[in-house]
Amino acid sequence: MDFVHFLLGQNNIFIVAAAVVSGIMLAIPALRKTGGGSAIGTAEAIQMVNQRQAVWVDVRPAEQYQAGHIAQARSVPAADIDKKSAGLPKNKPLVVVCEQGRDASRAVARLKAQGFAEVVALQGGMKAWSQAGLPVTQKA
Repeated sequence: MDFVHFLLGQNNIFIVAAAVVSGIMLAIPALRKTGGGSAIGTAEAIQMVNQRQAVWVDVRPAEQYQAGHIAQARSVPAADIDKKSAGLPKNKPLVVVCEQGRDASRAVARLKAQGFAEVVALQGGMKAWSQAGLPVTQKA
């Protein structure tokens, strides 16, 4: 009972309110990032490709793709995704890759709207891939 009186005391209520508000503010970015599980790290993406035959979909502009991409990635620039998505398999998971992970989440939403059931973004994009020391190729 003394603890409740302490928390509800006139001077302490502001401290409690500040703690609750800051806790909520810390939780919001974490909740936004998950986005229903639509972004995965490099290790998870590699497992998905190796174990479930997921397909890499690189949504960066063609010039960036040609400068270096993940082996076996299909180039489907974000600007053309609505037109070129017909060439992607609907029966396999898709891992969408962009430069830093921002454009991929938009592409994931567009692909899901077109009926692709399992589509995820590579968290951090090619930047995270390169920072992890993973291989990049320039072969078509």
